Amino acid sequence: LTDAQFDQLRANGRQSQVQSDFDPLPVVKLFTPDAGATWLLGGIDPDAPDIAFGLCDLGMGFPELGCVRLSELAGPRGMLGLPIEQDLHFRADRRLSAYAKEARMAGRIQA
Repeated sequence: LTDAQFDQLRANGRQSQVQSDFDPLPVVKLFTPDAGATWLLGGIDPDAPDIAFGLCDLGMGFPELGCVRLSELAGPRGMLGLPIEQDLHFRADRRLSAYAKEARMAGRIQA
Protein backbone atom coordinates (compact mmCIF):
# COMPACT_ATOMS: atom_id res chain seq x y z
CA LEU A 1 0.00 0.00 0.00
CA THR A 2 1.14 3.53 -0.66
CA ASP A 3 1.28 6.04 2.18
CA ALA A 4 -1.69 7.88 0.64
CA GLN A 5 -3.76 4.69 0.48
CA PHE A 6 -2.85 3.77 4.04
CA ASP A 7 -3.80 7.28 5.22
CA GLN A 8 -7.15 7.08 3.42
CA LEU A 9 -7.87 3.63 4.85
CA ARG A 10 -7.06 4.92 8.33
CA ALA A 11 -9.26 8.00 7.84
CA ASN A 12 -12.10 5.72 6.76
CA GLY A 13 -11.53 3.59 9.84
CA ARG A 14 -11.76 6.66 12.09
CA GLN A 15 -14.93 7.79 10.31
CA SER A 16 -16.54 4.37 10.80
CA GLN A 17 -15.88 4.63 14.54
CA VAL A 18 -17.96 7.81 14.79
CA GLN A 19 -20.54 7.05 12.08
CA SER A 20 -21.96 3.54 12.39
CA ASP A 21 -23.55 3.61 8.92
CA PHE A 22 -20.41 4.87 7.16
CA ASP A 23 -20.10 3.16 3.78
CA PRO A 24 -16.75 4.06 2.21
CA LEU A 25 -15.55 3.73 -1.32
CA PRO A 26 -13.02 0.90 -1.50
CA VAL A 27 -9.52 2.36 -1.44
CA VAL A 28 -7.55 -0.57 -2.80
CA LYS A 29 -8.13 -3.84 -4.63
CA LEU A 30 -5.81 -6.76 -3.92
CA PHE A 31 -5.93 -10.07 -5.76
CA THR A 32 -4.13 -13.32 -6.43
CA PRO A 33 -3.09 -13.38 -10.09
CA ASP A 34 -3.02 -17.18 -10.17
CA ALA A 35 -6.00 -17.96 -7.94
CA GLY A 36 -9.50 -16.56 -7.44
CA ALA A 37 -9.04 -14.47 -4.29
CA THR A 38 -9.84 -10.74 -4.23
CA TRP A 39 -10.04 -8.11 -1.49
CA LEU A 40 -11.59 -4.63 -1.74
CA LEU A 41 -10.34 -2.78 1.32
CA GLY A 42 -12.27 0.21 2.62
CA GLY A 43 -10.80 0.93 6.03
CA ILE A 44 -8.19 0.17 8.65
CA ASP A 45 -8.80 0.01 12.37
CA PRO A 46 -7.02 3.13 13.68
CA ASP A 47 -6.31 1.34 16.98
CA ALA A 48 -4.98 -1.80 15.27
CA PRO A 49 -3.45 -0.75 11.94
CA ASP A 50 -2.82 -4.36 10.87
CA ILE A 51 -6.57 -5.00 10.66
CA ALA A 52 -8.36 -3.90 7.52
CA PHE A 53 -12.07 -4.03 6.75
CA GLY A 54 -13.55 -4.70 3.37
CA LEU A 55 -15.09 -7.15 0.96
CA CYS A 56 -13.20 -10.44 1.00
CA ASP A 57 -13.53 -13.17 -1.61
CA LEU A 58 -11.35 -16.26 -1.29
CA GLY A 59 -12.59 -17.59 -4.63
CA MET A 60 -14.99 -20.16 -3.22
CA GLY A 61 -18.24 -18.43 -4.17
CA PHE A 62 -18.95 -16.76 -0.83
CA PRO A 63 -17.73 -13.13 -0.81
CA GLU A 64 -18.34 -11.39 2.49
CA LEU A 65 -17.71 -8.16 4.33
CA GLY A 66 -15.23 -8.65 7.12
CA CYS A 67 -11.79 -8.06 8.54
CA VAL A 68 -8.41 -9.28 7.40
CA ARG A 69 -4.94 -8.89 8.85
CA LEU A 70 -2.69 -7.11 6.40
CA SER A 71 0.31 -9.06 7.70
CA GLU A 72 -1.44 -12.31 6.73
CA LEU A 73 -1.81 -11.13 3.14
CA ALA A 74 1.97 -10.94 2.74
CA GLY A 75 2.50 -14.70 2.87
CA PRO A 76 -0.13 -16.53 0.78
CA ARG A 77 0.74 -17.63 -2.73
CA GLY A 78 -1.46 -18.85 -5.54
CA MET A 79 -1.14 -22.10 -7.49
CA LEU A 80 1.89 -20.83 -9.43
CA GLY A 81 3.55 -19.37 -6.35
CA LEU A 82 2.71 -15.75 -7.17
CA PRO A 83 2.12 -13.31 -4.29
CA ILE A 84 -0.95 -11.16 -3.77
CA GLU A 85 -0.84 -8.06 -5.95
CA GLN A 86 -2.54 -4.69 -6.02
CA ASP A 87 -4.70 -3.80 -9.02
CA LEU A 88 -3.09 -0.50 -9.96
CA HIS A 89 -5.89 0.28 -12.42
CA PHE A 90 -8.75 -0.12 -9.92
CA ARG A 91 -10.82 3.00 -9.28
CA ALA A 92 -13.87 2.59 -7.06
CA ASP A 93 -17.06 3.84 -8.67
CA ARG A 94 -19.50 2.85 -5.93
CA ARG A 95 -19.65 2.27 -2.18
CA LEU A 96 -18.42 -0.90 -0.51
CA SER A 97 -21.98 -2.05 0.20
CA ALA A 98 -22.83 -1.87 -3.52
CA TYR A 99 -19.80 -4.02 -4.40
CA ALA A 100 -20.85 -6.47 -1.65
CA LYS A 101 -24.43 -6.73 -2.92
CA GLU A 102 -23.24 -7.33 -6.47
CA ALA A 103 -20.64 -9.87 -5.32
CA ARG A 104 -23.18 -11.86 -3.30
CA MET A 105 -25.46 -12.09 -6.32
CA ALA A 106 -22.62 -13.12 -8.65
CA GLY A 107 -20.80 -15.35 -6.16
CA ARG A 108 -17.59 -13.35 -6.64
CA ILE A 109 -16.25 -9.81 -6.64
CA GLN A 110 -16.71 -8.15 -10.00
CA ALA A 111 -14.53 -5.06 -9.83
